[in-house]
Amino acid sequence: MTDIVVVGSLNVDVVVPLHELPAPGQTVLGAADHRRAGGGKGANQAVAAARLGRRVAMVGAVGADADGDWLLGLLAAEGVATDAVLRAPRPTGQAIVLVTADGDSTIAVSSGANMWLAPAHLAPLRDLLGSARAVLLQQEVDAAVVAEAVRVAAGLVVLNPAPARPVDPATLARVDVLVPNRGELAALAGGPVPDGSAATEGSAGTSGIDGLAAMARSLGTRGPVVVTLGGDGALVVTTDRQWLVPAERVDAVDATGAGDTFCAALADALLDGAAIDEAARWASRAAAVTVTRPGAMAAAPRRAEVAAAA
Repeated sequence: MTDIVVVGSLNVDVVVPLHELPAPGQTVLGAADHRRAGGGKGANQAVAAARLGRRVAMVGAVGADADGDWLLGLLAAEGVATDAVLRAPRPTGQAIVLVTADGDSTIAVSSGANMWLAPAHLAPLRDLLGSARAVLLQQEVDAAVVAEAVRVAAGLVVLNPAPARPVDPATLARVDVLVPNRGELAALAGGPVPDGSAATEGSAGTSGIDGLAAMARSLGTRGPVVVTLGGDGALVVTTDRQWLVPAERVDAVDATGAGDTFCAALADALLDGAAIDEAARWASRAAAVTVTRPGAMAAAPRRAEVAAAA
């Protein structure tokens, strides 16, 4: 049985190191040579889960081009099953990643084959999706694909609603664990972004934390919401409790893949039977290792590295 099926995007990342991110209309020179890397939120999460020792299958699409061949080779080398990655009559997705020395990043994506993927393509994959212990999804593919995958899934459903866009309430009602950041949560709830900072684990004393928790509870998911807060950690929200899991303190190099590693590690821990707060701690440690090195997919840690970071 497959542990985790990831339904999502596969991109070629072109990473440009910068001294500072450009303002609108500004041109800045790179701080070093650009590099090419595997990416896409779906592929990143698939590799992160595989490096934690999970049996992972990827569902998505790449172009019938050299970039598609290259990405499939990268995933296969990490032990990710790629039989359900389709070849599209559109180019493989591309992402331009601008990243500074302190880890801040801005990303522009040309979706290509990712947005060609349609609900009908999932019909032959119902057995795969229905038998997986967990299905992990993001929003760099069409919303109808996400909705269909959630409908078919029988195991744990984890949705990372990134990039931010509305999600149908019927789909949200089938989600077991929702993992947004502040902005994505606000977009789903239709309100402004609260200040989500807090100082201690378990704290719910600030109005910002209370505001985030109220937004999370308004969404109607059938399970917890884990709001990622960057350097402030992660806020775990259930129907009757809320508590903060502090971020690990590390010297950040590149935050590009941290959220994807967090989602994969959260699913990994939940499949091991961890409580949601314990799973969030494990995910925070995995994300902390990720930000200490460059890249997204390439920076995902192996299980021993996360355990050593405890």
